[in-house]
Amino acid sequence: MKSSLGSLLESRFGGGKPFADRQLNFLLIVNVLVVLVATWLSRGQFVDIDNLQSMGGQLPELGLLALGIMLSMVSGNGGIDLSGVGLANLSGMVAALAVPHFVNGDDSPVLYTALFCSIVVVMGLLGGMLNGVVIAWLRLTPILCTLGTQLLFTGFAVVLSNGASVHVDYVDPLSAIGNGTVFQVPIAFCIFIAAVIVLGWLLKRSPFGLRLYLMGTNPKAAFYAGIPRARMLITTYAMCGVLASLAGLISATHTSSAKWDYGNSYLLIAILIAVMGGVNPAGGHGRIICVFFAATVLQFLSSLFNLLGVSQFFGDCAWGFLLLLSLAFAGGERVRAIFGFGGGGGGGGAAGASAAPKR
Repeated sequence: MKSSLGSLLESRFGGGKPFADRQLNFLLIVNVLVVLVATWLSRGQFVDIDNLQSMGGQLPELGLLALGIMLSMVSGNGGIDLSGVGLANLSGMVAALAVPHFVNGDDSPVLYTALFCSIVVVMGLLGGMLNGVVIAWLRLTPILCTLGTQLLFTGFAVVLSNGASVHVDYVDPLSAIGNGTVFQVPIAFCIFIAAVIVLGWLLKRSPFGLRLYLMGTNPKAAFYAGIPRARMLITTYAMCGVLASLAGLISATHTSSAKWDYGNSYLLIAILIAVMGGVNPAGGHGRIICVFFAATVLQFLSSLFNLLGVSQFFGDCAWGFLLLLSLAFAGGERVRAIFGFGGGGGGGGAAGASAAPKR
């Protein structure tokens, strides 16, 4: 069992070799090339402090949603969370409607901010747990479950707001979350980096991460190893919900409003970031650092297109080209796993085979 777990870790994290992960190498190269080309084409405006801060403030919303997509995919069994955008909007809207009834922002700005953030995170936690319970206990396919809860969350938001935008009171500490900076670094970006660090540690260093990867790689081996599948799924989707709520917190404080249809296009882009970051939709493979650099690539390109006045339709073509290029660079094995060729589901690797029990 120890040797199989060692093989699993080596296959998932590159065995400690600095250049073993082809996907990470590809993303680093693309990031550097995009920054160099963008700086040249924009005549230095791309690396201007204002543009860097703007990119740092925009990246976290998509990045946090992509981290949630990654976690759900790694869990295996066709795992995916399509409810992130709906839950993010609902969380911000509930907080914006509820908090003014309990606290006056002018009198107690810190308490107002703390209560607002708490309600947002609790809403995300409850929504994520709902997904996890339905998937784990009712055995509903994740894509159908989260599609249903996405419609449920969006419907609640429409009912609460009558389809209109809900105003978020301007309170200095709260507004700073979406618009403020610390040492010239956007606070929203700091939240995103903190989420990346915490999740990276959980997935690579904690028993939870090892169990999640094993469950996604070989569910049968995970079952015989005594891994509690239901508890793992509920915990994983609860984390996805919290990540979505953080994205909702940043968007609500950045725009000083919450609306049921905000960021409708974010879901597909978040999935694109996760897949381009090397996450295997079949389960059992994905690295936080790769998802981070995939998100930065798309943000760099989006900012460059805005500076050059390029149509967003061309941007959509660029996203598709990058996805195809990243799949080609990842190798045939990853492509076959993503599209389901050659069988194997989430356990089609050497680690999965060695971990399977002998019958």
